[in-house]
Amino acid sequence: MRKTEIATENAPQAIGPYSQAIAVGKTLYCSGQIPINPATGNIESTDITEQAHRALNNVHAVLAAAGADMNDVVKTTVYLTDLNDFAIVNAIYGEYFEKPYPARSCVQVAALPKNAKIEIEVTARLRDKL
Repeated sequence: MRKTEIATENAPQAIGPYSQAIAVGKTLYCSGQIPINPATGNIESTDITEQAHRALNNVHAVLAAAGADMNDVVKTTVYLTDLNDFAIVNAIYGEYFEKPYPARSCVQVAALPKNAKIEIEVTARLRDKL
């Protein structure tokens, strides 16, 4: 199966040698999204609430570029630099997904790019091949 790169200006541009997402068949593999504002290229808040919303909005933008949406997500991985933020992030996460919720992992990490407090990566189904 061929790989198709997915890219959008509505999410942060890759800050390394990777793609925002890759579609293979009917599966979309999205790179982790940190809370960078795509218009400025900066993380504009240190508040976990604002960072979680921005990261999830970035995920949504990448999905939309592939013709998918949050209901197509089957698996997420959430990386936090502080698991004490879990309850806040969990509440915000619940605003973006509906039942049946995607499978999810959440782990604490020592650090994230650009000193972000959160990074979210997803795998989603594609309704139509690209």
